[in-house]
Amino acid sequence: MDVKQGRIAVIAVTEAGAATARKVAAALPGAELHGRVGRVEGNDHVPFEETTAHIRSLFSQGVGVVGVCAAGILIRSVASILKDKMAEPPLLAVSPDGASVVPLLGGHHGANRIARHLAAALLGHAAVTTAGDVSLGIALDEPPEGWRVANPEAAKPVAAALLAGERVRLEVEAGEAGWLSAAPGLGDEGDLGVRVTDHDVMGDGELILHPPVLTLGVGCERGCDAAELSALAHQTLDEAGLSARSVALVASLDLKADEAAVHALAAELGVPARFFTAAELEAEAPRLVTPSEVVFRETGCHGVSEGAALAAAGAAGELLVPKIKSARATCAVAKATAIDPAKVGRPRGRLFVMGIGPGEACWRTPEVSRAIAECSDLVGYGLYLDLLGDACAGKVRHDGAMGAEEARARQAIELAAEGRTVALVCSGDAGIYALATLVFELLDKEDRPAWNRVEISVLPGISALQAAAARAGAPINHDFCTISLSDLLTPWDIIERRVQAAAEGDFVIAFYNPVSMRRRDQLPAARAALLKHRPATTPVVLARNLGRGGETVRLTTLEALNVDDVDMLTLVLVGNSESRVTKRGAAEWLYTPRGYAKKWEA
Repeated sequence: MDVKQGRIAVIAVTEAGAATARKVAAALPGAELHGRVGRVEGNDHVPFEETTAHIRSLFSQGVGVVGVCAAGILIRSVASILKDKMAEPPLLAVSPDGASVVPLLGGHHGANRIARHLAAALLGHAAVTTAGDVSLGIALDEPPEGWRVANPEAAKPVAAALLAGERVRLEVEAGEAGWLSAAPGLGDEGDLGVRVTDHDVMGDGELILHPPVLTLGVGCERGCDAAELSALAHQTLDEAGLSARSVALVASLDLKADEAAVHALAAELGVPARFFTAAELEAEAPRLVTPSEVVFRETGCHGVSEGAALAAAGAAGELLVPKIKSARATCAVAKATAIDPAKVGRPRGRLFVMGIGPGEACWRTPEVSRAIAECSDLVGYGLYLDLLGDACAGKVRHDGAMGAEEARARQAIELAAEGRTVALVCSGDAGIYALATLVFELLDKEDRPAWNRVEISVLPGISALQAAAARAGAPINHDFCTISLSDLLTPWDIIERRVQAAAEGDFVIAFYNPVSMRRRDQLPAARAALLKHRPATTPVVLARNLGRGGETVRLTTLEALNVDDVDMLTLVLVGNSESRVTKRGAAEWLYTPRGYAKKWEA
């Protein structure tokens, strides 16, 4: 479902309610599961210590909260910070058995809709108490997706009149308003009214609703200033008396899919941007008012702004405003009875190159979790995708084989170039011995126009180095480096020089890819180089399967380091000449001093 409010935190305060909380989080794309320390087991949630303070902090940051707990806990948590009901995020209580879902705050800002959605997912009951929703069957100030309310303050007197059994006038000037038919009392007469229009009008005793029926077609020169395109779009709408609130989408030629001004305009209007091929726009040539041979020679279609507006409006749409030009941009407007942006053109493709950490869900960043929820396609080595568990639900999986890194990176870019939202999934951190570099290498090498228009984000993850260091104590708190001992991509003589330099520099060293079935000599060679520069008693961490089943973290020494104790799932972390082990009770910790002792002595 679409959750307009952005972040949603699902709160579990007891183990008894944790199972329901996990179902709630799974039903809300991008939701984060939060669990009370000492009461909720497992590692798939964000831990918190004190319930009311945690809920209050989230709510004050504008995060929607779904608490699987008593409603009183939620009420007491936020009561002292309630100020503006128009700005409050959703707050809902769910009974631990999932039977009841109660929207407490933000009913007309998503909470009622979320409640009904969760009730259906949990096979429970949504206890919606908002008068309009219950008695009228609709919420006048929360219309269907894409609709906008010009004057929300007018919704209350109109709803009050309908609840009192009075007649309210309904005028539909644009779009389809069948959803309003559920409200008894709407008709041809009444002192108060509801007007559905795509024009920019002021309501005097009327609630003004704007349906998503306009398409804004735009074209611009490369690097056009966003302010110029925005000014042209508003000028075009204003001169025609049209409301920006009825714009369903911004449309253009696919060559403009990476044009910042186009996306800035769409973001300003709060609508998606959609793109069409030159062939799709050329199919609209018979309906263009101002076709251009110059544009055809440059783009392959006779009109960008008019063609895009018409293509987005569909065969039954009509061109309301022909092309209007500024110095570097063009704009046109078309109209249809109803427009669903999800079924129009294609969005700009997005590629998230992400690291999911060592494996445990609790080591996956919220940013990565939100990106996965947004994705349509997941590309990765099968084992890494399996580690995502339920997060893969509803996504198209593209499982790759070990060793086929280039094929996976290429496939991810190609899918994104088709307009999909894609995650290229790596373990650990995507930029540390993973696929982020390969993505940019392919882009740089092949320079394909369709690839170059993809929006790319690299999302960091917890690396094996960080995980191993944290499990062992604090061995990398001073200067350190990482070296891969695999010579599949880097010649051994280069690796050997790097090991020698790190040994001479007395760096703490993390060895990735230390051994394989056929590579058995590199780790002993690295050990021999290190022994020339640091003591045989130098501590070494062997960390295997971090964050997964069968995890082991073992301390040994450089002298005792044996290649037979290591495999490809092991990270070898070698301390420097200053690293030391301290034992406190049953615990044994490795740390590398940073020089504080000298300050203490001074």
